[in-house]
Amino acid sequence: MIPFELAEPTSLAAAVKLLDPDDETVRPIAGGTALMLMMKAGVFRPQKLVSLRKIEAKYSGIAASGDGLRIGAMTTLNAVERSADVKKHAPVVTRTMRTLSNVRVRNVATVGGALAHGDPHMDLPPVLMALGATLTIVGPKGERKLPLEELFTGYYETVLDKNELISEVHVPSQGAKKGAYMKVTTGSADDWPALGVAVVLDADGGAIKSARVVGSAATTKATRLKAAETVLNGKTVDDKLLKAAGDAAIEESEFIADVRGSMPYKRELMRVYVGRAVRAAMQGTGA
Repeated sequence: MIPFELAEPTSLAAAVKLLDPDDETVRPIAGGTALMLMMKAGVFRPQKLVSLRKIEAKYSGIAASGDGLRIGAMTTLNAVERSADVKKHAPVVTRTMRTLSNVRVRNVATVGGALAHGDPHMDLPPVLMALGATLTIVGPKGERKLPLEELFTGYYETVLDKNELISEVHVPSQGAKKGAYMKVTTGSADDWPALGVAVVLDADGGAIKSARVVGSAATTKATRLKAAETVLNGKTVDDKLLKAAGDAAIEESEFIADVRGSMPYKRELMRVYVGRAVRAAMQGTGA
């Protein structure tokens, strides 16, 4: 790696002031699990990193309230995995964390970093999207709220300005809704997925009152699959319905080919696994 300057502000406001929207060589760093790999590979060569490790402690915690969870952006994935509040209010997240990368990464990587990085292969974004999570974003002009499903614009691309930071994630309580996350890996269970599908269902018996379905990894970005949701809403689950939902999902998805599979392969995965994820959620076996 080339030498770089490291700034360590003690407040989020100070960190924002250090970010220059016109300078590509200045970047914030949270856990650094992805950024450091990019730097070692020479993909990114910053002149200055703004570390967020010393900002206010409130951005590294989890708080439960009547309407769900508030998770600070600097909260580690390990803290999310072990949180009793997360297990109570969003059990699908707790189940997902078991195969999200490995324990070494989860001990360092942060929630905000996992979202801001914009990598479509990450497991947490589609699950939080399916739960209807909302972000608080801080920049020079103050705070703004944004539904997580509106964060991603393309492959490793987000709507964040270069001098904006995610400060908090609000996750509505899952309550009685059923959730599942299923991923297909070509290596170990915690490997990067060729496909990820997250579903959260409001169901009554075998009938789905409403559904949120999100696809990722096989696509250019984590994407809410609204056509598949429309197929599922108000219907009783059977094989014909799940096939129709899978067909709808592939028609609205923008697929990418990479080392984990070709576009035809990923299309077929999506067709099959949307139905499997819905089944897993209905049966309480998801993630």
